[in-house]
Amino acid sequence: MKRLLATAAALALMLWAAGSAAQEEARVIKSHQDFGDYRVIYSVFDSEFIKPEIAQQYELVRSKDRVFVNVSVVEKDGGTHGLAAELNGNATNLMQQSRPLKFMEIKEGDAVYYLAPLRFNHEDTVTFTIDVKLPNGNTEQVSFRRTLKR
Repeated sequence: MKRLLATAAALALMLWAAGSAAQEEARVIKSHQDFGDYRVIYSVFDSEFIKPEIAQQYELVRSKDRVFVNVSVVEKDGGTHGLAAELNGNATNLMQQSRPLKFMEIKEGDAVYYLAPLRFNHEDTVTFTIDVKLPNGNTEQVSFRRTLKR
């Protein structure tokens, strides 16, 4: 399990930024859920963690009012690289206002993972619901809640 989480962290690390002060303030909670032979690893992080040159390469917007939902699928037993999957999802705040998540596929070498941008107000508690079509063709759902703050 530590190896898989380390792999997910390494993938996200390619995008996460810079200054030690920003990293100290970062409150990134990585979680996962297992479905048969696969593990879905997910996190939400501030868009400003992405280095400007990486953001430009992938046409990602960095802003204080934006986060990215990061999802990767790996083989549960020994998988070290993210696998191709299909993702659809939405983000719903406490007032039941729902917004679609538009995931983009990021390929870095053999690894594949998915990012979806989300704008938020000064402080929002958001429930993320994501349908993941796994490499075996099964569709599973991941749901989690995060409080987003500027």
